Amino acid sequence: MKLLVQITRIIVGALFIFSGFVKLVDPIGSQYKFEEYFSEGVLNLEFLIPYALPFAIFLIISEIVLGVALLVGWKAKFTINCLKIMILLFLFLTWYSAYYNKVTDCGCFGDAIKLTPWQTFGKDVILTILIFFIGGKRTKFIKPILPKANPGLIVIVSLLISSIVTYYVLNHLPIIDFRAYAIGKNIPKGMEYQNDGKIPPVHDFMLEDSQNDLAPEILKMDKVVLIIMSNLEKSDQEAFVEIKKLEKEAKSKGYKVYGVSASFADIIELTKSNYELSFEVLFCDETTLKTMIRANPGIMILNKGTVVDKKNWVDIDDLDL
Repeated sequence: MKLLVQITRIIVGALFIFSGFVKLVDPIGSQYKFEEYFSEGVLNLEFLIPYALPFAIFLIISEIVLGVALLVGWKAKFTINCLKIMILLFLFLTWYSAYYNKVTDCGCFGDAIKLTPWQTFGKDVILTILIFFIGGKRTKFIKPILPKANPGLIVIVSLLISSIVTYYVLNHLPIIDFRAYAIGKNIPKGMEYQNDGKIPPVHDFMLEDSQNDLAPEILKMDKVVLIIMSNLEKSDQEAFVEIKKLEKEAKSKGYKVYGVSASFADIIELTKSNYELSFEVLFCDETTLKTMIRANPGIMILNKGTVVDKKNWVDIDDLDL
């Protein structure tokens, strides 16, 4: 029994750390997922939408810290009770998503591993059984793995590291990009259907002017800069002074520069006028733009449809044109 508890403890701890890590590198992705859960069409808890990001960060860091705490044997009873609360929350959300077909991707493993709603629910059922198995009287078998180490200190270090990574990612871009628009990915290739019949990872990429979708033409160009402004009402206005400089430099080096936004035409024209921006702004779905880059605004450089570089506007000076 003692050996079985130790094996279960390692499996649960490792899974929680992995699940937390793949979301830690992209917490904004989890924010979008919780906004979807809180929306009117799902849980109808729209008053929680403004708190989606702090809620996501809290859960992500908690996953990692509790996983570490379980592995090192820090306050076993407290740790397992916290894991029980967390897994029951996840169990409810994944059951709701699967049964009512409301959220087709729960985001449990971020963008790293995609599971169907029922696969996710099944995973959480197994985790629930494992967590409750190591609880109760069996908690006494969970001791520090390294007796001479300080488990409390290790837990604190994991909390500090997680917090630092979160702060960095929120102010720049994900340190690991699992999406179809990562650097090195070819967008046209991402649009192709594979033999498995699944919807391709890039299936809603359009760059529309008032009449046509210019995406096929733009994806054939060898020097393109896309200024991605998913929602101009929420964009950091300080960015456009730097973007004006980037536009001038990029055009001098032979790049075609386009803005891309989901905002209405009047706010687009007002922004262009206020900051003397001369590039054409094309329309694209806001969800697609948020998937392309976790910044508003952000910059993406394309070469024949391949993502060569992408940056948050605060790192605009680091772009290699």
